[in-house]
Amino acid sequence: MSAFPQARARPRAVLAFDPPGLVERIFGADGLERLGAVVDLDPEVVVEVASEAARRRLAGAELLVAGWGAPPLPTDLVPRLRAVAYAGGVARTCLADPAALAARGVTASHARAANAVPVAEYALAMILLANKKAHAAERTYRERRAAPDADRLLTGTGNYRRTVGIVGASLVGRRVVELLGPFDLDVLLYSPELAPGPVPGLPGARAACLDEVAARADVLSLHQPLTPETAGQVDARVLGLMPDGATLVNTARGGVVDGVALLAELRTGRIDAVLDVTDPEPPPPDSELWSLPNVVLTPHLAGSTGTELRRIGDSVVAEVERFARGLPFVHTEELVAS
Repeated sequence: MSAFPQARARPRAVLAFDPPGLVERIFGADGLERLGAVVDLDPEVVVEVASEAARRRLAGAELLVAGWGAPPLPTDLVPRLRAVAYAGGVARTCLADPAALAARGVTASHARAANAVPVAEYALAMILLANKKAHAAERTYRERRAAPDADRLLTGTGNYRRTVGIVGASLVGRRVVELLGPFDLDVLLYSPELAPGPVPGLPGARAACLDEVAARADVLSLHQPLTPETAGQVDARVLGLMPDGATLVNTARGGVVDGVALLAELRTGRIDAVLDVTDPEPPPPDSELWSLPNVVLTPHLAGSTGTELRRIGDSVVAEVERFARGLPFVHTEELVAS
């Protein structure tokens, strides 16, 4: 027997993304170098599970580093798999039978917290701009090509002593509340699990029922997940409670809003909307959302784009480093059947 301890073999890791170019965009050279320092990283990216080459790689994988576009992996193709580090919101989307893998003891992590940061930053920017009526002012300024009538256009605008309503105490919703902290704004938060009153861990925010939040909000910002319970949650009644001149900001999912009711309300000009998500997405070419002057449409860009993808990559690399040291993931996901 050697007098020296045996070096621990590095876990075998396989990448699964489609297109493969996502790997470079998410991790970059530095991230891939960090991964390669702690795991035995297969240089080929798996984009399908039908070929013999892909099946051979997966058969030896102890760790799956996956993300957008990854094919759902059948359980029998990954007999040695111990963990999944997912560069996205839901790790189980890349697994054909997540419950079966969970029964085998496979663990998983996701990058929701990393992706929540740019969504919350986008929401913050739009909330502040909405209270300034910046988009309407820009549009009028461009059309008139002259100084606006300040008394008519700017009276009542600003971010002092205004009320922001947040729907959903999700990772993003909570992050938005934190980002609003330094501003002179009242923050109301609705989430079904919260009792009315101060919100633990979120100083400055007060929980209230959905009706009160909608009725008092100068800006109503949506951050709830799309579930059977929240589908169409912001309906004609809730929209009708919003004050005249208020703005709806949606960075959650288009389906949490009743689209027919929203269009009806927007046609009146009574409220404005900033929509980064719609249902369907994008809106049909003949949708009035493209032409209504009180609507700002952006193409689902609140989430991680460009350099922000590296934040996701850094989060995943940190999880892989923990796995390689035998430590549990920080951002764990329960692998239950989707």
